Amino acid sequence: MKHKLDQLQKEFESVLSRVTDRAALEALKNAFLGRKGKLKLLLKEVASLADEERKTIGAIANEVKEAFEVAYGKKERELGTRESGEQREREWMDITEPGRAPREGHLHLTSQAMEEITAIFSRIGFESVRAPEIDWDYYVFESLNMPADHPARDDWETFFVDLPESKKGKMVLTPHTSNSQVRLMEQVKPPIRMININRTYRRQMDITHIPMFHQFEGLLIDKGVAVTHLKGVLDYFALAFFGGGRKTRLRPHHFRFTEPSFEVDISCGVCGGNESGACRLCKGGWLELGGAGMVHPRVLEAGGVDPSVYSGFAFGWGVERTLMMREGIKIDDIRILYKNDLRFVTQF
Repeated sequence: MKHKLDQLQKEFESVLSRVTDRAALEALKNAFLGRKGKLKLLLKEVASLADEERKTIGAIANEVKEAFEVAYGKKERELGTRESGEQREREWMDITEPGRAPREGHLHLTSQAMEEITAIFSRIGFESVRAPEIDWDYYVFESLNMPADHPARDDWETFFVDLPESKKGKMVLTPHTSNSQVRLMEQVKPPIRMININRTYRRQMDITHIPMFHQFEGLLIDKGVAVTHLKGVLDYFALAFFGGGRKTRLRPHHFRFTEPSFEVDISCGVCGGNESGACRLCKGGWLELGGAGMVHPRVLEAGGVDPSVYSGFAFGWGVERTLMMREGIKIDDIRILYKNDLRFVTQF
């Protein structure tokens, strides 16, 4: 029996010396130390020995088993150390070198313009407010002194929503941000200084118009407000947003919700204000930014404001069109802004 144990130990050591991976090590463990392994089967023969011999052989068998377990554990640690080294070699990276920064997005050019416009007006006390972009006909047209037969209230000009009418008329996608005027006057008493930037919708599509665009609406109501205050605010914005090399002008116009009313133009940033008519965008050196004027007394009355005590001015400009006229932008087609062309978007 002692000879058998010696032979088994030599066989174990021989097999163990050839083990090079964990699969082979696990197979060796099952073959020699498992429940049906060679050592277990050999120890069953010990029970048939005489008492004295059984004690001696039992002690030797325990030593052999312990030697197997020590040798197995040593080999397991060797394999673990080698595998860890190989893993480190595979996964090694030099953390002293700068990594590759992930690509990060940024706000769209239009969103950047809206943030800047809001900041410019906030510096002179205009508070940012929001009005619904889907609103009742009353706030969009009726309260702004627009009669029922006004062209803007035609299906070919405005997107009407197919919903039941209320006391305030039909639901519409707002064609301008002026619906914020009476809504705010109903909630806040003068003095009022507000700026409202929102999406607006019209049935138009060409190089200066798109069906969905953005406007910013300014409203100031107080005692003693005059056209000179309006001109000063517009000049302040033009200087802050466009810089000192551009010119603005007011042209008399007619709007139902302001009296007197003006169109506000700025010298074209694409052609530099060349009035020859050769510019694809402005066709005459000037580009219309939007309307402005003194708030009509009927609009003040609709908002619950006494026109004999208070006066005010309002203006509404397209964000995209204003952006297009900025120095260095040179965008000659408004539709470029929403083509999702990364070659264009990532420039800004």
